Amino acid sequence: MSASPKLLTNLNVATMTDAPTPYGLMSDAAIALQDGLIKWVGKAEEIPENLQDAESVDLGGRLVTPGLIDCHTHLVHGGNRAAEFEMRLNGASYEEVARAGGGIISTVRATRSANADELLQSALRRADALIAEGVTTLEIKSGYGLDVDTELRMLRVAREVGNNRAIRVRTSFLGAHAIPADYKDRADAYIDQVCIPTLRQAHDEGLVDAVDGFCEGIAFSTDQIARVFEVARELGLPVKLHAEQLSNLGGAALAARHGALSADHLEYLDEDGVQAMADAGTVAVLLPGAFYTLRETQVPPVQSLREHGVPIALATDANPGSSPLTSLLLAMNMGCTLFRLTPEEALRAVTVHAARAMGLTDVGTIAPGQRAELAVWDVKQPSELAYRIGFNPLHTRIFGALT
Repeated sequence: MSASPKLLTNLNVATMTDAPTPYGLMSDAAIALQDGLIKWVGKAEEIPENLQDAESVDLGGRLVTPGLIDCHTHLVHGGNRAAEFEMRLNGASYEEVARAGGGIISTVRATRSANADELLQSALRRADALIAEGVTTLEIKSGYGLDVDTELRMLRVAREVGNNRAIRVRTSFLGAHAIPADYKDRADAYIDQVCIPTLRQAHDEGLVDAVDGFCEGIAFSTDQIARVFEVARELGLPVKLHAEQLSNLGGAALAARHGALSADHLEYLDEDGVQAMADAGTVAVLLPGAFYTLRETQVPPVQSLREHGVPIALATDANPGSSPLTSLLLAMNMGCTLFRLTPEEALRAVTVHAARAMGLTDVGTIAPGQRAELAVWDVKQPSELAYRIGFNPLHTRIFGALT
């Protein structure tokens, strides 16, 4: 039986649709919710007759946006890498730390030694930080197991995050994240003997929504990633890729050839890669937390992405090494200050474009038929969300129903 609609009134709404106004902004607006969906949105003076008697909630003139979307995280992991943070500040590069057995591999050791409950409890603490800032949709990757058992354990735990909190979780299999110590100098063998068989098993268990990889000199080549992507295609799974973070191996172009949802990082992306992404409709996911933490100086080609019409998303890249960041609001500010995005681009980057980077069409905008996943803010202008640093103006978060 259908529930009675509820009417949110006395609000301003940034619909993030293709409306002619910046942000799709509408003042003196109202939103009707019913059965976990947005039933209607418009000017308060235009509320349809069939909704005028609905139970209403006065939002006191606050701003409503789509719930925020963090489309690139490594939220499930064991341990931390504070010691390596200190090493880098003492002069070691990210690549030097990785080649010395630190970096991703050190997190692999900690993650393999953690049981499922330990992984879940630590992931929930990080998820709670994101939820407190209005995040309603979250992507979580595997990739710190690099063996069958731990990769599957990570994906199961990622699913449990969504079962334990009012948040939508999508999982990405990142078996091609790093070469484990027992396969040193045998990357091809690792892909064939561990990564691909684990992907098939994870898919059989219904644990995978997308397939990711790390295409870089310290990780995997384009040929190796292509073999993983071919299996993803066989299984009917969309792909995405960590590409052009530390160098340009042509990863973004590879991702585009495979119709990737997104290519992520992209500091060393060239014009050919931008064009390939534009032609394929692949989203550029920028990760300013990693850029900041690693003290990088090569900025992603934002202007070229704009000129070619490539959608730009932002994410926390929450992980224990290169981006120990669990604030999507701060990622928005970083996107503006470090990469020169506009505040409107930053908000689109964590709503409509982040949804596209996850292959989702039912979130990211405020329009009839979309999921009722909203954030209500104590701000007057949408630009305030990217402007403030270390300040959370969230009034309430709506996930399916108003509580």
